[in-house]
Amino acid sequence: KEKGVKILPVDSEHSAIFQSLNGEDKKAVHKILLTASGGPFRGKTKEELKKVRIEDALKHPNWSMGRKITIDSSTMVNKGLEVIEAHWLFGVDYDDIDVVIQPQSIIHSMVEYIDGSIIAQMGNPDMRLPIQFAFTYPKRMETPSHEFMDWKKLSAIKILQPDYKVFRSLKLAYQAGKAGGDMTTVFNAANEEAIKAFIRSEIKFLSIFDVVEEVLDNWDVHDIHSIEDVISADKNARIASASAIQRFKC
Repeated sequence: KEKGVKILPVDSEHSAIFQSLNGEDKKAVHKILLTASGGPFRGKTKEELKKVRIEDALKHPNWSMGRKITIDSSTMVNKGLEVIEAHWLFGVDYDDIDVVIQPQSIIHSMVEYIDGSIIAQMGNPDMRLPIQFAFTYPKRMETPSHEFMDWKKLSAIKILQPDYKVFRSLKLAYQAGKAGGDMTTVFNAANEEAIKAFIRSEIKFLSIFDVVEEVLDNWDVHDIHSIEDVISADKNARIASASAIQRFKC
């Protein structure tokens, strides 16, 4: 804002929102519809997730990603972090950002306008597309995957609603975002420490949510004035997470 520089998102969802907003009046935006695949445990109950192993959490149906991000997808923490990113990148209130499940990962996100129109960015689930678009914007170049969607094979596009009771990470992300200050830093740090503990087999899969929730619930929110404030919050949140992890050990 200070330098008048445009930020070009690289992540597929935020690239999709950026493209759906391109050339439109931001005052006419009603909702941002942030899509999620639902991860490997879409539709699962809490009971079914009690015995999840690390190798189960690493089996994403649509995307090939690193270990940490893949586990974030299985808990839907990644979507919570993307809600926070969308809030800051596009200046939209948290109440005006909705998460919807799009299992095929064809719709990468949508923007709904006050006239009821919805503009969506769609395409194959290939990270090379949004990365290339960020490099070449405002121009478009030939697809780096050299593949186009085969519409003849697509009989339907599915849209589902996320289960906020099972995937508590989404509720916690909104809670952290609305609290403001250093709370989103705390949310991120607590999640990272909880995932490390899960990978080390110290806590169960569902305890990732428990650790993050406990740290957030016991945190006194502080305003952010400098990068040092962020670093301090991150450090102290990890200390608080270590204590929480001890309480939820297998």
